[in-house]
Amino acid sequence: MANPAAASAPSDPARSEKNAFLTPLFTDRRVAAVLGLGFAQGIPFLLVYATQSAWLVQAKVPLATIGLMSELTIAYKLKFLWAPFLDRHDAPLIGRWLGRRRGWIVATQILVALALAGVAFGDPAHWLAWTVAFSLALGVAGATQDVVIDGWRITAAPPERQALMSSWSEIGYRIGNLAAGAGALYLSDAYGWRAAYLCMAALMAPGTIAALLAPEPPAPETPATGGFVETVWAPIRDLFARLGPLAVPVLALVAGFRMPGYVSNAMAIPLFKTLGYSNTDIATVTKLFGFWIALGGTFLASAIIPRIGMMASLLIGTVTASASHLALAYLAWHGGHGGAAFWTFALTVGIDGFAYAFASIVLITYMSRLSATAHAASQYALLTSLCALPGSLLAGFSGFVIERTGFTWFFVGTSLIGVPVALLCLLVARRHGPMDTPGQAI
Repeated sequence: MANPAAASAPSDPARSEKNAFLTPLFTDRRVAAVLGLGFAQGIPFLLVYATQSAWLVQAKVPLATIGLMSELTIAYKLKFLWAPFLDRHDAPLIGRWLGRRRGWIVATQILVALALAGVAFGDPAHWLAWTVAFSLALGVAGATQDVVIDGWRITAAPPERQALMSSWSEIGYRIGNLAAGAGALYLSDAYGWRAAYLCMAALMAPGTIAALLAPEPPAPETPATGGFVETVWAPIRDLFARLGPLAVPVLALVAGFRMPGYVSNAMAIPLFKTLGYSNTDIATVTKLFGFWIALGGTFLASAIIPRIGMMASLLIGTVTASASHLALAYLAWHGGHGGAAFWTFALTVGIDGFAYAFASIVLITYMSRLSATAHAASQYALLTSLCALPGSLLAGFSGFVIERTGFTWFFVGTSLIGVPVALLCLLVARRHGPMDTPGQAI
């Protein structure tokens, strides 16, 4: 006989929320697949330039040249140009077997692995052109992989699962970033850069397995007609048509949402170094400690979006992410290192990282819902490029600003950038209703 007391006992909300987040990982192969695919997405970007810059310094490549090589990531900002072709055409050879979305995913992962192997067998000290060529190829392959995986994620799951899918994708991405960042650096110290890059190539395998196990969504109904201009313009025209009068404010919101973060992040590490924190301190706090803090922000966003709605979550995300820069301003004003000051440093990075992760999931979910199923890869690539480009350009002037204002007022300023963005978010929220379906007209 059932226990009446047990039957009437209230359920544990914390446990139910945890189960709502964890259970799909084991019961829905789309969620399990997006974790592996997110991991594969997290590997290439840092290895195009950021992690590789340590190798270039060791090879005594001039700093001016190393700075110029940051442009090898340009494919991540221009990927919207070729994304429409990935929506319209199958991948060569394997597209018929795996389907359009999965076929492109596996094809790009093979290209990423080959490019990583190409970089591995280079020697930047004596033949920099080889490294540049394969790094550029790695950037193009990695950016294209992002396009096709994001297209799969948006079309494979219904709108009510997009926050969950985005969260598990972000978790996988951060694990991949950890492997390509700290992992590659540790391997390079122990076994050399060639072994490190070859190991990174091998780490693309889990993503390929995830792609093979993932379900293939229906092929988008986009006829392969028209020339280059029409192919690129069609998803843009569709997006503007569905957004209608709100097109300009919505796109401005997307462009400005992460602008404070891009500008702030450009000068975070220089701040830490100026305050005297060692590379070990920075790696421990930003990579290891920061990884778990970011997961907390990811979990919270996944739980909040279905409960309070998309637009309310977007407003909270932009306010908290911008306000978190005041913690960096406090660190710059407080100064010092060692002892209690180290914990001030850790707390500051934790606040900023938690808010950044929360805002990222909210924005990813919002952009996913703005993308129409037929143009999922194209429109999401366009939105992510729009999100990254203004902030990246503005970040280029951050050093000049700090020379005039100092770090403290610089981070206060980046926080204030979020004020007009929050007002724009309120305007957009008031003028359209809840977003229950992806790609709906608003």
